[in-house]
Amino acid sequence: MIFTLRDAIDILIVAYVVYRVIRSLQGTRATTLVKGLAVIFASSVVARALSLRTVSWLLDQTTTLVLVALPVVFYPELRRGLEQLGRGQLFSWPLGRGTGREELDLDAICRAAAQLSAAKTGALIAFQRKTGLHEYIETGVKLDALISTELLLNIFEPGVPLHDGGVIIADGRIISAGCVFPLTDARLSSGLGTRHRAAVGLSEQTDAVVVVVSEETGVISLAAGGSLRRYLTESRLKEHLTFYLQGGEAE
Repeated sequence: MIFTLRDAIDILIVAYVVYRVIRSLQGTRATTLVKGLAVIFASSVVARALSLRTVSWLLDQTTTLVLVALPVVFYPELRRGLEQLGRGQLFSWPLGRGTGREELDLDAICRAAAQLSAAKTGALIAFQRKTGLHEYIETGVKLDALISTELLLNIFEPGVPLHDGGVIIADGRIISAGCVFPLTDARLSSGLGTRHRAAVGLSEQTDAVVVVVSEETGVISLAAGGSLRRYLTESRLKEHLTFYLQGGEAE
């Protein structure tokens, strides 16, 4: 059999797709599930090699059940993968775009995050990117307001009705506040509460980038692609937001 250029292209395409799938699963609950599937597969191979008929039969039945359950268990990851495929991101490189007005908005947002952090006031701010957040916008109070440090500080002021929910920013405006985000099932570090679970959960199910300020410690974190980056300063937060809002993807 002769190895041709077509074979090489075929292998490269498959390798690239597998690589992107693995990268998309990193930092999500799917990582643990994949490890479990690997254990079942390895056990099945060993059982067949040792001619353990009963064990092989049980593992075969387990594999069948797992394959049937996969679409349900991996629903968030499958949804995100299909959305990325629909947006044409599977075979594309991140592209940057100009900032202008967005540069001023980021200054206001990062300034607000720093002040909330200093006061140990909890906050949750999501940035819509290519995936629409309409279903989550509907859970809050629609504002459609210009972005300002003062408005964000007022929204998250303790005792204010909108304090406990999340803010959604899209198209350079604060679209809605007091929004409810989906909670992640992933295991987070001890000390991380509902806000962090909501930030990671939204970033798992959509391509949104979410800023979260801890009410207990004042630590500023950023959730993207199902992973959480903690202990950010005002300047580092702006760097990360600029990267993601210009088309960068979570690693």
